[in-house]
Amino acid sequence: MTDVLARRNFRSLATPEAVDAVHGQLDDLWEDAPFVPDMDRMTFATAVIEAAANVVQHAEPESADPVELGVDICIRQSSLRAKVSAFGAASPSIDGDPAMPGEDAESGRGLALIRALVTTVTFTRQDATNTWILSRDPIGS
Repeated sequence: MTDVLARRNFRSLATPEAVDAVHGQLDDLWEDAPFVPDMDRMTFATAVIEAAANVVQHAEPESADPVELGVDICIRQSSLRAKVSAFGAASPSIDGDPAMPGEDAESGRGLALIRALVTTVTFTRQDATNTWILSRDPIGS
């Protein structure tokens, strides 16, 4: 089954308040998808929030306009998917497949953590938009 059972969209300036709003969107989403197991909710939500926070903390504007954060989350019977976008952002420096940094490191865990929590992570850049697609499937396995 590929029908979308629940969906939430968000777009705003990339500020700390935007991350809080995405968290609220996720909380509302679970009300529409009570069949999603708690472990899948927790791991997927953590990955989405981490990706949104990375945009807020690290995205640099490509021009004088500020970066906007966009998050589109959809739930299907057998998968969870989030598209996290940095609109108006410069190209990020992504070095291959990041490993988790040492325990004394103060940064650099974000993408490694996201990759550990979801099934797939893909990155695309088109015009001045960086997009990460996170998916977790199958639910409950």
